[in-house]
Amino acid sequence: MRVREVLQGAIRPSTTRGTRALVAKSLLNATLFFTVFMVALPWLSQRLLPSPVFVPALFRTWLAGGCFVVGIGIWGACLDAFSRHGRGTPLPMDAPRELVTRGPFSVVRNPIMAAEVLVIWGEALFLSSLGVLLYAVIITLGAHAVIRYVEEPELRKRFGASYEEYSRLVPRWVPRIRRRA
Repeated sequence: MRVREVLQGAIRPSTTRGTRALVAKSLLNATLFFTVFMVALPWLSQRLLPSPVFVPALFRTWLAGGCFVVGIGIWGACLDAFSRHGRGTPLPMDAPRELVTRGPFSVVRNPIMAAEVLVIWGEALFLSSLGVLLYAVIITLGAHAVIRYVEEPELRKRFGASYEEYSRLVPRWVPRIRRRA
């Protein structure tokens, strides 16, 4: 329970006013996050546990490439939405001042984390290494735990009823398929 309190205490709304400065901060955050979680740690995972895993060529190329490209595209759209509409960045010490519910956030509540996990799974499929596949599993489970036990309680506290309504309408991870009338 103490870890959650420490992490929640680190989340502070942004005080940056200009959109350009927010975009620059978001890009810096993205570069640092990408370098650590999508380059360095997968590389280390592959080095520590290089055992190859059979992944059919079709999955290894097309599905992996699709996960990577779609994940990066969603990630970029989310950074833009945070900067322009949320008036903040994904960085917890510079969090959005406004609840973001448009763009990718109207489809799932956690599109940034979903996009990051999608990119990591794309890498895992492409590299077909036991170490990177285990890394993808660990990151997926860790992302779910952070969202459920740290981020969502903090957002409920910060945005109150508007976040509760948003949570009721928008799924956490898997988009709802709506039927046509």
